[in-house]
Amino acid sequence: MLTIAPEIEVLARFGRALADPIRCRILLALRQAPAHPADLAELLGISRTRLSNHLACLRDCGLVVAVPVGRRTRYELADPRLGHALDDLRTAVVAVAADSTCPDAVDKNCC
Repeated sequence: MLTIAPEIEVLARFGRALADPIRCRILLALRQAPAHPADLAELLGISRTRLSNHLACLRDCGLVVAVPVGRRTRYELADPRLGHALDDLRTAVVAVAADSTCPDAVDKNCC
């Protein structure tokens, strides 16, 4: 049972990172290719300050890493498997969203 607690904490951290749409967009962008902050800010249409805060959160969660490239810093997914996990999660969520069999979805705003 001791090995389950860290796994749960890691999943909860991953969930917190995905709870914000901007962080989701950053992760999906980095899934495509590593990028510099200025390029990410332009791609996402947000300020560099706002992007910096989200990148710090993603770094703290262990999902992205900052790689020094000369005088600049490039960001990339901490592990290539995260890209595959994001793809799997995205397709699973789309499949669940298409399933409207939950009778309480509209009334309880739960699904």
